[in-house]
Amino acid sequence: MKSKATAFKAQLLHPRYWLLWLAFGLWRLVTLLPYRVLLWLGTGIGLLVHAIPSRRKTIALRNIQLCFPELTDQQQKAMLRANIINVGIALMEVGIAWWWPKKRFSKLLQFEGLENLQVAEGRGVMVLGIHYTTLEIGAAAISTQMQMDGMYRAHGNPVYDFLQARGRLDKGIGNGVVFERRDVRGTMKALKNGRSLWYGPDQDYGLGQGLFAPFFGIQAATVYATARFAEKTGAAVVPFSHIRLPGAQGYKITVYPEMQDFPTGNDLADATRINEIIEGFVRLQPEQYLWVHRRFKNRPEGEEDVYRVALKKRSERNK
Repeated sequence: MKSKATAFKAQLLHPRYWLLWLAFGLWRLVTLLPYRVLLWLGTGIGLLVHAIPSRRKTIALRNIQLCFPELTDQQQKAMLRANIINVGIALMEVGIAWWWPKKRFSKLLQFEGLENLQVAEGRGVMVLGIHYTTLEIGAAAISTQMQMDGMYRAHGNPVYDFLQARGRLDKGIGNGVVFERRDVRGTMKALKNGRSLWYGPDQDYGLGQGLFAPFFGIQAATVYATARFAEKTGAAVVPFSHIRLPGAQGYKITVYPEMQDFPTGNDLADATRINEIIEGFVRLQPEQYLWVHRRFKNRPEGEEDVYRVALKKRSERNK
């Protein structure tokens, strides 16, 4: 079972892609450095990014303000700084997840609850993850323990898509597949056939296949595909978290028990429950979550854009 995304095509060698291949080659060389050095480099990149005003930084701060209103202004800005540092480190972690040999990579991993992956034997498994900055590490870590299919969002650049898809399968046990995010038919078929799939439902993909459900007490556009996939395929939904430990200790990957009495058939109740799990994971290490995403982009009718004022102020300051 092969994925089109991982198939090498001659067009990828076209001269217009040579600089990109060179950039990826240099990135891969950097990942040969010791883990402590990579953390140091990532921290430096994060501090540099934090020092430069940007739209994404403004969005991240606004998300933190919305989700942690109990924090002081100083504490919110401190979380933003730590978060942007984590984004810088994530650049190094993507390279680690894609290109480190499995033996070297495994030394960074501490697992808890792996037995929870065995409860769904004979059924498909939706491994429920979230968009931590350590996303690539978490997906690669789980794939060292079981056959795992992945998902990716097409970026329009065939070289990036090829390397991303190949990188996400490199640590896998068995013949894994990566599906483009919109390939509903492919993912459904895989789950019905008893395969395992990483799935992250914590971003705002609009209301085409979703509804508004509370997240940190705020109505957020939430996909209901988690429940729908589970209902139509009989797949188990098994949540897991993956956080970077202090210093250079590596990563803790925790697999939780299969969700019981799910789905219920009530889209709002099911989406709310998923958001509660995601919120709990975020609170484990808030600074490691991907706050730069506009999680509250879509608003219920009559509500104003929660980012408009902050982005407008930023634009005025830059004039």
